[in-house]
Amino acid sequence: MIQIQQMTLGPVQTNCFLLGCEETMTAAIIDPADNGRGIVAAAEENGWEITHILLTHTHFDHVGGLADVKELTKAPIYAHADAVEMLRNATMSAAMWGFRIPSPPPPDIMINEGETIQVGSLRLEVLYVPGHAPGHVAFHLPDYRVIFSGDVLFEDSIGRTDLPGADHETLMNSIRTKLLTLPDDTRVFSGHGAATTIGQERWANPFLSEE
Repeated sequence: MIQIQQMTLGPVQTNCFLLGCEETMTAAIIDPADNGRGIVAAAEENGWEITHILLTHTHFDHVGGLADVKELTKAPIYAHADAVEMLRNATMSAAMWGFRIPSPPPPDIMINEGETIQVGSLRLEVLYVPGHAPGHVAFHLPDYRVIFSGDVLFEDSIGRTDLPGADHETLMNSIRTKLLTLPDDTRVFSGHGAATTIGQERWANPFLSEE
């Protein structure tokens, strides 16, 4: 079985997720946004061993806790190759917005569209969903109808495309071809805000009304 714990962290209220496998008591950290020590402590309280650190993308607000999480767990960091440069510049990007984050370490493992990541007995499919940020991916668990969408799709909204490396048409194509093709009851855990479902966004999201 699956367990999901959402932690809203950092200066812009970014969601970090602990994805736990009850069968093996192993877990992945998805987007360690801030307070890496607190994230690891929460996993330890649940009795989970962290075996994966998964990055949907590398905007500074999603990696503020990455350095501490890596130091404490030694778990490999997974990211798309196109996200590496932004990760390398995350500290500088944070400073431009008036924030400070520890310098994040580089990824250990590069991931691509169509690959599968195994967390205990949980199978996560990698979906390449650019448009909001270079190298943006989502993590889909088809067996549980769950997707971690990062900053691509939110409750009643979509990701920003006024940032470096973003493009509105590319984002809309990612949503249309990768997310809206999923079953309506697929739960969407986003990088900001509350969880939603594909069906809810298909019918009620004003940005998708013409899709």
